Amino acid sequence: MKNLLIVIGTFLCSSLSFAQATDSVKSNASIKFETTSHSFGNIIEGQMATHEFVFTNTGTDPLSLTNVRASCGCTTPSWPREVIEPGKSATIRAEYNSNGRPGTFTKNIFVTSNGGESTLTISGNVVKEPEKPVSPIIIK
Repeated sequence: MKNLLIVIGTFLCSSLSFAQATDSVKSNASIKFETTSHSFGNIIEGQMATHEFVFTNTGTDPLSLTNVRASCGCTTPSWPREVIEPGKSATIRAEYNSNGRPGTFTKNIFVTSNGGESTLTISGNVVKEPEKPVSPIIIK
């Protein structure tokens, strides 16, 4: 029993040392967005609403975006797959499909990178296209 406790104690100590060593290898990349939210205001149903979120790598290491995902299928993000060098900027494009979605909306885009995690938000109000007035028919 005593030997088992010694083995378990040794294992726990070595595990803690490994965790501390792994933590010290953190990246010095840092992602900073100019804005993290955008309101489209009123958009006509059926339009694709697009906004580009500009970000900069404010760290000292290269920045890599590992995942960018939207909170639902009506929003499609696109992002750079290449490394962003320190001091350089790039964009994440968010596209909202308003087709068949009248009313207000708020959607999130979740960004995961070696510089941390961020949440971007787009919002707006989808309205029906106004009906065009009918011209009166004049009979002479």
